[in-house]
Amino acid sequence: MLFSSITFLFGFLPLVLIFYYISPRFLKNAVLLIFSLLFYAWGEPKYVIVMTVSIIVGYVMGLITEKFILEEKLKAAKAAVIISVAINLGILFFFKYIDFFITNINNAGGLNIKLFGLELPLGISFYTFQILSYSVDVYRREVKAQKNIINLAAYITLFPQLIAGPIVRYETVAEQLTKRKESFDSFGSGVQRFVTGLGKKVLLANTAGEIFDILSVLPQEDNSVVLSWICAIAYTFQIYFDFSGYSDMAIGLGRMLGFEFLENFNYPYISKSITEFWRRWHISLSTWFRDYVYIPLGGNRKGKVRTIVNIFIVWFLTGFWHGAAWNFVIWGMYYFVLLMLEKFGLKKILEKAPAWISHIYTLFFVNLGWVIFAYDDMSKLGAALKNMFGMNGLAFINDNTLFYIISYAAVFIICAFASTELPKKAGLKIAGGNSETIRGETLKSFITVIFLFIVMTLSVASLASDSFNPFLYFRF
Repeated sequence: MLFSSITFLFGFLPLVLIFYYISPRFLKNAVLLIFSLLFYAWGEPKYVIVMTVSIIVGYVMGLITEKFILEEKLKAAKAAVIISVAINLGILFFFKYIDFFITNINNAGGLNIKLFGLELPLGISFYTFQILSYSVDVYRREVKAQKNIINLAAYITLFPQLIAGPIVRYETVAEQLTKRKESFDSFGSGVQRFVTGLGKKVLLANTAGEIFDILSVLPQEDNSVVLSWICAIAYTFQIYFDFSGYSDMAIGLGRMLGFEFLENFNYPYISKSITEFWRRWHISLSTWFRDYVYIPLGGNRKGKVRTIVNIFIVWFLTGFWHGAAWNFVIWGMYYFVLLMLEKFGLKKILEKAPAWISHIYTLFFVNLGWVIFAYDDMSKLGAALKNMFGMNGLAFINDNTLFYIISYAAVFIICAFASTELPKKAGLKIAGGNSETIRGETLKSFITVIFLFIVMTLSVASLASDSFNPFLYFRF
């Protein structure tokens, strides 16, 4: 089931909210668990079993780990957490990567090993990482093992963030699982955040995606170098508004239910370096790899060579986490190289350069990175990159280019504007800049309601006429 669907907006969500708010406190997590399982089973009924196995393993091994820690049997505790991590990573590997490795073994050795042909369970990369962080944090004594399996299962399956994140770590919501407080202010803030995310997805991401779909399959005789870059920019906007829109909706839904999830995006396209970009993009994933891979490997505490090796491992895994295809590995290595260049000198140069130069540099390489990310077919990836750099004999610009520029200019201008802090600042300015007065608060509320009404109306109208429009990160 999609957040951006009529079924969810006018069927599932109202039912969840009704049953959640009429239920007594001690039943609220059970209600969330039931509805979250229904939400998941709507599209993946057979894989509910896979997720349930992962939850049970994490729950049981968490209790065993804590028991051994309290008994000061640290080796046994370490063995327990290793078992939990190994089983859950094994499940992830089997469903997500087994056919990738078999295919490459077949190609390398001229073999004909039969592929399993498994469908990838939705959200498996996200909920697996949440279970892993829980297991490790129990071992580190950063959280107490959850005694109530319903509470733990509700955390892992919580439908707002189950399918495509953000990766909500247990320590972030451990207290909220039993002591959260719902309020009108939190609910209203959640509705505002959800509708904003819905607009990002339906009105901006889907529109940019349509442009990408059209331009990415243009015949070579109709294409040009400039059109190839416009195509890449369209995908750059699509993936940002798609994923940040989902994160906004997840955060908003969480607030409606009394949860506070951490932010996952912070205007990444205003960055002035690749290092800054990755502090602003998919924050929950970056911090997860930092805390559970980079730092345990030694971080930057064991010399320059070891630091480089550790960063290499992190970015190889980051790329591979996104998908079982070589383009994702290349994408991870691409950012490893860029980050190393910045770490060992380039970043200092960028800091001294005019801001607009640093910004153009960052957008250029981020845009190029998304091209690598977009094509899991290596031949298509190679053709796209050659087209962008005029290596396929394309004209730099042609009549088609001018037509598409005129057709899509408004969309790109809106997307560029919406990917910055300018809309937020403009909204505050329009509201009078003084929300402390009753008049200022009233005006701000009125403008907010009108904005949300327009976004919701346009989004629903678009959904009513469109077909299936999944989020890009569903496949990860």
